[in-house]
Amino acid sequence: METQTIAPASSNKTLKWLLIVGIVIVLNLFFVYGIKVFYNAPSFENFCPVNQVTTAPTTQAECVAQGGGWTSNASYVVPVAAPQKTAPVIATEPAGYCDINFTCQKNFTAANNLYDRNVFVALVILGVLSLIVGFFIQKSAAVSLGLSLGGVLALVVASIRYWSDMNDYLRLGVLALALVILIVLGIKKVKV
Repeated sequence: METQTIAPASSNKTLKWLLIVGIVIVLNLFFVYGIKVFYNAPSFENFCPVNQVTTAPTTQAECVAQGGGWTSNASYVVPVAAPQKTAPVIATEPAGYCDINFTCQKNFTAANNLYDRNVFVALVILGVLSLIVGFFIQKSAAVSLGLSLGGVLALVVASIRYWSDMNDYLRLGVLALALVILIVLGIKKVKV
């Protein structure tokens, strides 16, 4: 029976990269789950409660009184085919439609945008701290690289999550910060 031996250098390199990838993944899961545990996301049901039985408002006044948004319809008459001996049947379109969630949806969207902004700030802070800690660790190149890459991934996740709500100056600032961090890490850590 033959036994195969694995070259120690190859094995160590593989283990090093597995450790790096593991740190990157677990670090970001830790960040996201930690934020979720200590800072709850707004719930749509808290802003727009769902009742088991609802009656739709039929007038603009009823709709607005319940916090809804009213959309008016132009009334029109539609003739319907009827037997010859009876009067024609006339159907009319309702006066309008009530979006009962109009106000509470706006409130939920505002709260959710605030939550996403705060999560963005938290992830950026955690990502930068992770980069700094990874930068100063000298004993283990794998841990240093794992923390650094985990910090970069946290910055990417934060930016993707909040990108559509950011204003242009904040986007430019985030990109500038990320570019500076990557250049500094490249100069200090990567030796080719």
